Amino acid sequence: MNAAAAGYLAHPTGPDYDSPAHKSPAHNEVELSVVLPCLNEAETLGICIAQIQAAFGAGNIAGEVIVADNGSTDGSQSIAESHGARLVPVGRKGYGNALMGGIAAARGKYIVMGDADASYDFADIPLFLKQLRAGHDLVMGNRFQGGIQPGAMPPLHRYLGNPVLTEIGKLFFKSPCGDFHCGLRGFTKAAYLRMGLRTTGMEFASEMVVKATLFHMPIAEVPTKLLPDGRSRAPHLRTWRDGWRHLRFLLLYSPRWLFLYPGLALMLMGVLLGAWLLPQPRRIGPAVLDVHTLLYAAIAVLLGFQAIAFAVFTKVFAVLEGLHPPDVVMDKTLRYVTLEVGLAVGGALSILGLAISAYAVRLWGAQHFGPLDVTRTLRFVIPAALCLTLGVQTIFSSFFLSILGLRHR
Repeated sequence: MNAAAAGYLAHPTGPDYDSPAHKSPAHNEVELSVVLPCLNEAETLGICIAQIQAAFGAGNIAGEVIVADNGSTDGSQSIAESHGARLVPVGRKGYGNALMGGIAAARGKYIVMGDADASYDFADIPLFLKQLRAGHDLVMGNRFQGGIQPGAMPPLHRYLGNPVLTEIGKLFFKSPCGDFHCGLRGFTKAAYLRMGLRTTGMEFASEMVVKATLFHMPIAEVPTKLLPDGRSRAPHLRTWRDGWRHLRFLLLYSPRWLFLYPGLALMLMGVLLGAWLLPQPRRIGPAVLDVHTLLYAAIAVLLGFQAIAFAVFTKVFAVLEGLHPPDVVMDKTLRYVTLEVGLAVGGALSILGLAISAYAVRLWGAQHFGPLDVTRTLRFVIPAALCLTLGVQTIFSSFFLSILGLRHR
């Protein structure tokens, strides 16, 4: 145990923790649980617990402090218990795992989570509780509204990472939150259970905002001050690794932006370019675009179709697994786009491809199956191959979509 930890054990900060006023309330008396994920936070943990308990007293709140310890080796466990907090050991490593373990043990109807590095002002807890009592399922802190003190956030996070990821989240999911990654936030226990959060790392914070938005939960924001980290060691956060994990999560949770929109763009571009080149070569300045470009246009159509199919598969799977709420538009569409419709469309495309192929063979036969004018012949062969491939893919995709729907039916 380091000197800071020993100091907190010998001289706890704040009020008398042995007094009845600061003992943990009984289960049926707890209204608010404050969960602190902890991994070697001996330098600041005692300060955070004292601030939280002071906020309980100032707001006349029946609350408890839960320290979700993720395997600390610096004596954080003893500090938590000596300061009157409930210690919940969490074996599985990760920020999300620690929070899930602490939240599962929480007794309160409302929960506030915050970091144990003394970077947040826990005196704001009554403001979060006020919004929760008013009926909001998620109450987010906003550091950009409340103020970021000098040295509290690296410039890369303040001016690039957090704003960019927040704007991406707002664009993808129409979220009202202006600070996706604020570590101080409150939510109801019922809303948390409904979210069914899955991620175990730092992206847990993004998943909570995304799920609350997708499930149309009432969300509010509270301006929150961010203070310089009170620890002498480096933070657990890794800028590029954790930034990528957040971005990856946002992409994976938005099949519309990951697959659908790029697929539609590719398919539209391929169709327009192909239709333009199909009758004859085209000149743009000194360059002549011919069947070689037509081939790339056909490939763009194929890739676009595959991306759109992935978007549909992903959306159906996400809804069936409870990762996304039911989609009314998708439900109505799938009532008409049945297996039989898919088979009919795929069969028609395949027949069209075979017919064009037969015509191309006829042209070859007219040349006694000898050398052909490639520029002319490929204007039939490329569309024929495209129709055949799209037809077969449509048939297979229809079967796979039906397989996904078996569980729902």
